[in-house]
Amino acid sequence: MKQVLFLLFTCALVMGVKSQNKPNVVFILADDLGWSDVTLYGKTKLYETPNLERLAARGITYTRAYAASPLCSPTRASILTGQTPARTGVTAPTAHLGNVKLKATLQAKPSPGNKAVLLESVTRLNNKLPTLGKQFKKAGYQTAHFGKWHLGKEPYSPLEHGFDVDIPHWPGPGPAGSFVAPWKYPNFKEKISKEHIEDRMADEAISWLRRVDTSKPFFMNYWQFSVHAPFDAKESLKKYYRTKVDLTDAQHSITYAAMVHSMDQAVGRLLDELDRLGVSENTIIVFTSDNGGNMYDGVTDVLPNGEKYLAPPTSNRPLRGGKATMFEGGVRVPTIISYPGVTVAGSINDALIQSTDFYPTLLNLAGLELPDNHELDGIDISETLKGASIKREGIFTYFPHQPAVPDWLPAAISVHAKDWKLIRMFYQGNNGKHSYLLYNLKWDVSEHNNLAAVYPEKVAELDKLITEHLKDTKAIQPVANSKFDASKYHPERVGVQNKGLKSKKIQIN
Repeated sequence: MKQVLFLLFTCALVMGVKSQNKPNVVFILADDLGWSDVTLYGKTKLYETPNLERLAARGITYTRAYAASPLCSPTRASILTGQTPARTGVTAPTAHLGNVKLKATLQAKPSPGNKAVLLESVTRLNNKLPTLGKQFKKAGYQTAHFGKWHLGKEPYSPLEHGFDVDIPHWPGPGPAGSFVAPWKYPNFKEKISKEHIEDRMADEAISWLRRVDTSKPFFMNYWQFSVHAPFDAKESLKKYYRTKVDLTDAQHSITYAAMVHSMDQAVGRLLDELDRLGVSENTIIVFTSDNGGNMYDGVTDVLPNGEKYLAPPTSNRPLRGGKATMFEGGVRVPTIISYPGVTVAGSINDALIQSTDFYPTLLNLAGLELPDNHELDGIDISETLKGASIKREGIFTYFPHQPAVPDWLPAAISVHAKDWKLIRMFYQGNNGKHSYLLYNLKWDVSEHNNLAAVYPEKVAELDKLITEHLKDTKAIQPVANSKFDASKYHPERVGVQNKGLKSKKIQIN
């Protein structure tokens, strides 16, 4: 009997050690943080992100990483499912709205000024999907979600998608009311006057890390509210950036610079705590953003002499466009992955990756099997962590909407393949045909020169990939608008913001 008990104890101990050896995962997702908003790529003189530099020194920085959408909720769904918006039907950030819609449809009443009938997005992340949270929880991981969700309130909150903890349990598109307290969360109040929500989220995440059972691995989403609207920041940081701002620089919002600073500080605090707990060596850390930087809202700032000025939150130069556009500024995002012992510390990789890739990659690195009967659009990019390249036909961005922001396009889908990028604009050509924009990003990262007429064979080759993707994902697609009225069509308005900058809290979610 003693031998049996000894064997059972030994087996339990071995199983415990095996469980401990599984890597922890911390997934940090910034909100609306552009590729040019961090110091990793040498494109900013104003913003400071030393903690992202610190994380990059431990891992690998990707130069060509893309969000699956130029808006937040579709990208968030792609991370949790490994599927593109074309497949999930989550193509717009409408999860905070009252109507529950689990299947995309075409607009019932299309505008006569549009050549194509646009889509109405799915408004909730379907509970039937085997999300990352569910997969890690099923494998015995302790799970928690901190910060923004924007994929639906109960019964579609993080708590229904595999997360044991959800703080502040908020379904909205941004922080409730303000970054700086007093907030407007119904069941989550500030602890001190003028508390910053990102500071508080870091506090909550650190507190949870200190409570986890060290015999079991953990999976933590730290999905930041920063740097989404409404635009406000700590007065101490704004005072600091007033000494640095250069109004001749395209990036010249003092408030936004302070918001980036707070975002970076929260990342640093998480790194400090993981180090203090002694778990950094067995923790995978992913840092990325859900879409490009916001360039259409207006932020009112004050110079040292008291003069006020209105500026866009940021500039994504040299990339064209920004949040809510199909150009590079809307979808190319800063991305770092750190996994000590696997990633080559301080390395840079120019592999073409997308937010859909995190799903299969993280499950593989954790030694977990992919769920049955769950089609994936992302690929396992584990080899890139060791510095290797990967082969893929392309990545796809499906955006069948057209919010009127700077550089907007009609409803479209794009494919990136090697150095090429093709954008198909649905039914914008003559006689009901599609029209195209073709760019070689190696030659023209700012997307100034449309090469579609010069390389028709390349257009046909890449357009075939788009057609195959739409077919494979069974996507609900725009159709030609039978009610189109040429007298109400205004092509000169394409790419033009319909109103000038206004100092509003939120214009587009």
